[in-house]
Amino acid sequence: MSLNISFTSQRILHIALPSIVSNITVPLLGLVDVTIVGHLGSASYIGAIAIGGMLFNMIYWIFGFLRMGTSGLTAQSYGAHDLPEVTRILLRSLGISLLLALALLVLQYPIRIIAFHLIDASPEVRELASLYFHICIWGAPATLGLYGFTGWFIGMQNSRFPMFIAIAQNVVNIVASLFFVFACDMKVAGVALGTLIAQYAGLFMAYLLWFRYYRPLRKYVRQGAVFTRKAMSRFFQVNRDIFLRTLCLVAVTVFFTSTGAAYGDVTLAVNTLLMQLFTLFSYIMDGFAYAGEALTGKYIGARNRTELLRTVRHLFGWGIMLSLAFTLLYGIGGKGFLGLLTNEQTVIDASGTYFYWVLAIPLAGFSAFLLDGICIGATATSIMLKGMFAASASFFLIYYTLHDSLQNHALWMGFIVYLALRGIVQALLIARKGIG
Repeated sequence: MSLNISFTSQRILHIALPSIVSNITVPLLGLVDVTIVGHLGSASYIGAIAIGGMLFNMIYWIFGFLRMGTSGLTAQSYGAHDLPEVTRILLRSLGISLLLALALLVLQYPIRIIAFHLIDASPEVRELASLYFHICIWGAPATLGLYGFTGWFIGMQNSRFPMFIAIAQNVVNIVASLFFVFACDMKVAGVALGTLIAQYAGLFMAYLLWFRYYRPLRKYVRQGAVFTRKAMSRFFQVNRDIFLRTLCLVAVTVFFTSTGAAYGDVTLAVNTLLMQLFTLFSYIMDGFAYAGEALTGKYIGARNRTELLRTVRHLFGWGIMLSLAFTLLYGIGGKGFLGLLTNEQTVIDASGTYFYWVLAIPLAGFSAFLLDGICIGATATSIMLKGMFAASASFFLIYYTLHDSLQNHALWMGFIVYLALRGIVQALLIARKGIG
């Protein structure tokens, strides 16, 4: 029995650990851009990159269903040893990604006008951010295409390739941006161009890895129709649920940030810093969620219920262990970590009033991450959507019921309940309907 446990955990870690590295490297693309322009001598450059980066994060976050939907569908076909369908899923995902990217390119001007109408910025920052936006938007085909490749690789039980690609993108971005900014004196345009080149370098690398290491699948590229009615119906049903779930997630996140700002600059700063602790935890748990996607889909496709249940048990074992570890870590060193992020003593002092909410995040939230991954792998995305909808409704209900008396504490209470309820509702629905 111990051998089975060890082997199951090994398979989980084989996918989870490279995924965690990939998750951590993703925000570095934006951090590199901000760091470079931060040495150009004007705050407007930093503001432009911050606004442009935030806008693209929101846009691409909404299209994250391309990665998640592709992962679950691919894993099931991989588990069933249906190699022609495995290949068609990749082509299907890349085709849809290209169409969505073309739509973004066509609509780039109205998107920019609407977005900048909602963002309060100085004329100089607005002008520079517009320049950044209209250069980086041409990376949409590469970014969305990479979503398809990344989901496909994970579904094929291979999270190392997305890790290699993410690291390579950061290297290319650093080198290209430094060259264009300091050697060519292109400033914000140079940073945008460096980011653009890094995005296409990532897509090109993904294609080369697929071409080199998945050579046997090339013979299936021209076999059978990729965009059949039945296949597209399933593809869009899965991705529709994930898309609507993402909209709920975005609504909660944006509301949390914007409402916290209404309580003053110090409270906004406190919320922002404390949320970094949630973000750090989410990077780790997302890695195990990716393992859940890949392995759940694989065992459902292979109709191996024994290994499916064993994997779910081990995922939750890792989840509980990591949650306890993070709770202890935050309890001991969380405030010291905040000291690394800011030297504003008023912000650090004010954070103590809300810090106990952060201690509740790991145990309240770990099951939501793991069950999201399990539902994606099982393509039981309607369960994930119902859990997110119920949790989001609870967040707004709690806040509007209690904000007069609790103010910012009502935001945090609503957020903790929202995290916990996502996992609880999904667990209840899975227990009733089952997966696989």
